[in-house]
Amino acid sequence: MMTLALVVAATLPVPGRSVAASQHGVAASSQPLAAQAAVQILQRGGNAVDAAIAANSTQGVMEPTSNGIGGDLFAIVYLAKEDKLYGVNASGWSPSGMTLDFLHGKGVQGELPYRGVYTVTVPGAVGGWAAMHKRFGKLPLATDLAPAIWYAEHGFPVMEVTAGLWSRSVEMLGADAESRATFLIEGRSPRPGEPFRNPALARSLRRIAEQGRDGFYKGPTAQAIVDVVRERGGVMTLDDLGEFQPEWVEPIETTYRGWKVSELPPNGQGIAALEMLGILEQFPLAEWGFHSARTLHAMIEAKKLAYADLLKYIGDPRFTRIPVQQLLAKENAARRARQIDPKKAACHVEPSQLPGVTASSGSDTIYLTVVDGEGNIVSLIQSNYAGFGSGLVPKGGGFMLQNRGSLFTLQPGQPNTIAGRKRPLHTIIPAFMQKDGARIGFGIMGGWNQAQAHAQFVANIADFGMTIQQALEAGRFTKATFEGCDVEIEASVPQQARDELTALGHQLEVRPPRTPIFGYGQAVVFDRKTGVKFGASDPRHDGEAIPVPAPFLGP
Repeated sequence: MMTLALVVAATLPVPGRSVAASQHGVAASSQPLAAQAAVQILQRGGNAVDAAIAANSTQGVMEPTSNGIGGDLFAIVYLAKEDKLYGVNASGWSPSGMTLDFLHGKGVQGELPYRGVYTVTVPGAVGGWAAMHKRFGKLPLATDLAPAIWYAEHGFPVMEVTAGLWSRSVEMLGADAESRATFLIEGRSPRPGEPFRNPALARSLRRIAEQGRDGFYKGPTAQAIVDVVRERGGVMTLDDLGEFQPEWVEPIETTYRGWKVSELPPNGQGIAALEMLGILEQFPLAEWGFHSARTLHAMIEAKKLAYADLLKYIGDPRFTRIPVQQLLAKENAARRARQIDPKKAACHVEPSQLPGVTASSGSDTIYLTVVDGEGNIVSLIQSNYAGFGSGLVPKGGGFMLQNRGSLFTLQPGQPNTIAGRKRPLHTIIPAFMQKDGARIGFGIMGGWNQAQAHAQFVANIADFGMTIQQALEAGRFTKATFEGCDVEIEASVPQQARDELTALGHQLEVRPPRTPIFGYGQAVVFDRKTGVKFGASDPRHDGEAIPVPAPFLGP
């Protein structure tokens, strides 16, 4: 008779690729050339922070469908010598004049539009690079940005998944002369493998390389941002840009099956991943089995409860008190777990959804992670929010401004109600987990998919003993909406489990492999006992985990 461990192992996914390994570091990104840029920076003597900046800036050139200098950034930095985490929140604030009264005067009622000038918040990514580089970087910022500048100037072949995502935005890009000139080739999106150049972006990046954050938040680039926003009826000012600063924050954490799991504190949704894990810890998932209906039912129901709390309580902590510790308390997790009916899906949970919050899923973010030879790790996520973002390209800038402000609510008196110089409830979240000698930087991007995908990844490792590659490749569910019993689930989840979930009242929509709504992930591991570094990349996207080779020693 097979033991439980063997039964569980027999049901685990067979990965389509191996875990990458090196003693000198690994970089994982959804763009192989961006990961290679990180490797090159490590070979030049940079550390994980330098390499992450190189990868992120290069990825903004190569994957403008999801990120760029017009968007926001969050990162967790792990310093191996200190065995300590540092968090940076580089999410931008709304313009000082972006108030309810202003919007009502413009006829905006109910909820903010999905795109357009009223959704533009100050881009935080460049501020995040500058903050990380000033505190931890080893090489000059110009060296870190050199690969991105080269690819923007000389061009690169567009990858397959990225080309597919690009093609979905042709109509939106074509509606504006500047975005059409920047991101389309004779009115169409670039084809897979077709070289693409963005010389305007190279000029913007070169200003940052030469002047640091002032090369973006002041001078010609800042003026171009203000000009395009003002032309479209917005209220951005040069002071809104110049006075913005990212914030160093203390990561929040929970324990799960002996693992310590860390996320960044609000205004992001990482707290929902931790609350989900607290609820799931009340159930014997390992005994029930990977992809069993009981396990998936518990996960789906835990997601609904955690996200209900997310919408009720989370916003910018500079504007409202957020009960972080109460939400993460084990007592709260046990109480929430008792609300799960093992025999029936709940189509409504309390507190219910607040009006005016956009339900977002899918592919409009990038996540990357790097571990260097010393074991330092950067877990970094960056985004425009919806595809290319707001639809506004500053003249001559080569980048799209984000539409992150569409996540504010217009209902007065809520933690996430729009106000001047306020940061919205944010979807993008980096993560970290550790136990014994293992240190894992990981993330899975994609709108509201992220916190629930993080919890599934952690359970795959902690409950089912998967490698990081297996944990990324394993079939996932996602529920983008906040109410109802609808669930989207990957076809790799067994038919028997899907039938049993349907019998419990879940309304499943089965999706084929590589459907963007389930997000794309990356992960790295530093084994403190052996010194070996490992990396994994999600095959749902174009990416790779690239190990750093040994220094060339000559003949």
